[in-house]
Amino acid sequence: MVISGGVNIYPAEIENTLIGMDGVRDCAVFGVPDDEYGERLFACVEPEAGGTLSVAAIQDFLRDKLANFKVPRDIRFMEALPREATGKIFKRKLRDLYREGQLS
Repeated sequence: MVISGGVNIYPAEIENTLIGMDGVRDCAVFGVPDDEYGERLFACVEPEAGGTLSVAAIQDFLRDKLANFKVPRDIRFMEALPREATGKIFKRKLRDLYREGQLS
């Protein structure tokens, strides 16, 4: 759960919506520190091979289906999301990459 401006936001809801967008193979949504709201949403998207996605297209898609405060301000595209041995997306690794400045 991400708490942004006192509002509880569940990343799984955003991920389940985003995975339904054409061109999205997989995605991960998590919270990162924000000076104004405490936390803000950050999304990493793994596009389908040969797909063409843009940050604006993803945000528009999500705004049509979710409340505006659930739309990540920051979206980064990755060829492959880091995974644990079980195949589950390794969100802690993504947060570490963000902290190290590799996703900003």
